[in-house]
Amino acid sequence: MLVALLAGTVFGLGLAISRMIDPAKVIGFLDVAGDWDPSLAFVMGSALLVTTPAFAWARRRARPLLGERFRLPTRSDVDARLVLGAVLFGVGWGLGGFCPGPALAGLFQGAFEVHLFVLSMLAGVALHRWGLARG
Repeated sequence: MLVALLAGTVFGLGLAISRMIDPAKVIGFLDVAGDWDPSLAFVMGSALLVTTPAFAWARRRARPLLGERFRLPTRSDVDARLVLGAVLFGVGWGLGGFCPGPALAGLFQGAFEVHLFVLSMLAGVALHRWGLARG
């Protein structure tokens, strides 16, 4: 749990330092037809530089250093639920300027909009789970 807390803290600090918790910065990145701000592409590229070799290393190991087994995605098919979820995520990100990680990191800013987004996100998760439970 301590390692997970440390990793989450480092991740949150990275989001704050890169200003990914600032909706105006994110929307500026997404506005490729207008006043585009490409700086977040460097943040995402840096994440890929760390993640890609880490996943390659993980696939060669029998088990993780601090766990019983790896929990890597096993499905590779594209279905309607995946596409709908990606569309909802993208529209929400573009309209609000937040995605879940940066929104959680941004809670410490105290801005009303961040709190409203996180509450809405949690309500959406609860509604989805309720719908799955009903069949």
